[in-house]
Amino acid sequence: MRILPSIFIVLLILSSCSKSPLDTVFFDFTGNKGVYIVNEGNFMFGNSSLSFYDPQTKKVLNDVFQARNGAPLGDVAQSMSILGDLGFIVVNNSGKIYVIDSRTAEFKGSISGLSSPRYIHFINFQKAYVTDLYARKITIFNPQTFQITGHIPVSNSKSEFSQHATEQMVQYGNLVFTNCWSYDNKVLIINSDTDQLVDSIEVYKQPNSMVIDKDNKIWVLSDGGFEGSPYGYERPGLMKIDAETREVERSFRFAQGDHPQSLCINPTKDTIYYLNRHVWKMAVSDTHLPIQPIIISKYTNIYGGFYSLAIDPLNSEIYLGDAIDHSQNGIVSRYARSGMLIDEFKVGISPGNFAFKTE
Repeated sequence: MRILPSIFIVLLILSSCSKSPLDTVFFDFTGNKGVYIVNEGNFMFGNSSLSFYDPQTKKVLNDVFQARNGAPLGDVAQSMSILGDLGFIVVNNSGKIYVIDSRTAEFKGSISGLSSPRYIHFINFQKAYVTDLYARKITIFNPQTFQITGHIPVSNSKSEFSQHATEQMVQYGNLVFTNCWSYDNKVLIINSDTDQLVDSIEVYKQPNSMVIDKDNKIWVLSDGGFEGSPYGYERPGLMKIDAETREVERSFRFAQGDHPQSLCINPTKDTIYYLNRHVWKMAVSDTHLPIQPIIISKYTNIYGGFYSLAIDPLNSEIYLGDAIDHSQNGIVSRYARSGMLIDEFKVGISPGNFAFKTE
């Protein structure tokens, strides 16, 4: 395990002489096939951060955004997506997207005026969508100019609840599917040619994550809500939906009180993974949920298990974020496909998302 828990230690590693933590650090990740870890931080504390991990050297650099740019990342970093040499970091409670050079972590620009942005999906190099928890619209922006170019209204005025909050996105042809998590049970379908909402699919309550497999089947994982919710509380579930026909082909139910989340898929798109305290693995051809987890969390009885999950798109290695108590620096663990631990290292507070730099 190789841990560099502060900017000060990072500076000592990168230079032969001592520097102040306020000095700019010039990173160079060119050619490094590593992973950025988005550390959420605490709500209203403005202490989110960005880490970078090199799996070849097993070195982690923490606080790379602040160290490189001399400014904090913001309040609750939600997700990060990479397009070419640019990294787009969605900072939820700050209502912004920060754009960095993925090779150097250098600030290149920002997109502001957002309500509560969540995730980015690139339609092409000139158009991207960003979902939102509160705005009830999907924002369209140009990834080259960083300019907002439009919006897609998705509000459901017929509901007593404030719907639809949009989350993750997957694409089939010219159709973009997005799950509506908060007090909702819908997957919305957007025509990316016309930027119009064209249809929806009903799923189990509160779908929190989605993937699309090798057979163009969309898998939707729902947490079922929570006890006492005015929207209702039901057993969590997993659905397999044909992207072409939009029909539910198979459905699975978890036990009441389970908390499945963070649905992911491997590079060959034939195996899905998800968190339910531990890590569970399931072939897309399976007809039942797995019986035994592939990786067991040692913190289940104390903190509720793993917090985040990602699969390396190059080699199917498994990355897990453990937020521990959400007040101290979290831990990221890297596992082989077999479930064998390879490395473990400290990052920032509440590691919640991963962005893989594949070139």
